Amino acid sequence: MKYAAIDIGSNTVLLLVAKVEKGELQTLFEEQRIPRLGKGVDSSGNLSPDSMKKAIQALVDYKNIIENTYGETLQTIVTATSAVRDANNRERFLARIKDCTGFDVNLLSGDDEAQYTFAGALSTLKNHNSNALIIDIGGGSTELCFGNSRQIIDRHSFQMGSVRFTEKYLPANIPSYEQVQNCRYEITRLLNNRDLNIKSGTTLIGVAGTVTSLAHIIGGNKEYNSESLNGISLNINKVAEVINRFIERGSNYFLEEYPVVMQGRSDVFLAGLLILEEVMKHYGFEELIVSTGGIRHGAILKYFL
Repeated sequence: MKYAAIDIGSNTVLLLVAKVEKGELQTLFEEQRIPRLGKGVDSSGNLSPDSMKKAIQALVDYKNIIENTYGETLQTIVTATSAVRDANNRERFLARIKDCTGFDVNLLSGDDEAQYTFAGALSTLKNHNSNALIIDIGGGSTELCFGNSRQIIDRHSFQMGSVRFTEKYLPANIPSYEQVQNCRYEITRLLNNRDLNIKSGTTLIGVAGTVTSLAHIIGGNKEYNSESLNGISLNINKVAEVINRFIERGSNYFLEEYPVVMQGRSDVFLAGLLILEEVMKHYGFEELIVSTGGIRHGAILKYFL
């Protein structure tokens, strides 16, 4: 059977069309748009009209892709996360989506988001049966979920994300030392307030744009290929090197140097990297495994199977 999943995040709106056979998911098509729904939500409490318009256009385009490319109406699940969850005008936005596309949106709680991410992350990594801590750095929140292929043991959604913390702490192209330290301090404070009970021998697995973009940059690739990134290992020293380079050269440099992954992401990339590095230091991880799975993969597995 073929299914489609759309993930309305705080920075991106992602489409996945996949085939599922014997409980295993095979990606057929993926697409990304970057309307940045989370822009200004933390300060204003509302989704901006411009971001809503861009997100709805992405959904209209995705609906056309699903219907025209596959010649059938696939079973489709649409999920929304932190930016929509936190916005005062979310009901208006969800109603406009329904009017324009016919989609009913599943508004995920932080716990739901962590569960979908966990299932999606493991779905692309074959034969991973040991304990894993999944980190999903979104635009508005970061989900940490600990467990294994049999059960989720602990999870939490932290109110820190690449868009949210850029607006709060890192608004400049080249941030000051004080801005970076203030951002690090708040990340550490939030992690200390809600420690997960992580067992020894656990593998750290990262999903979503911050991690996959970092893997692309470290790998020195010219073209983006998700299959080549899936399952590779990133060392914390490499994470620190990219952070230091960003602090020295700024978001404009990264956009010029790595346009394939930094378009629509360069200005919020540092905040995501700082969250990743602080999580790795907090739990003592030297290595991170990249997974190209995520909420949309988990949504198909959890919702349809």
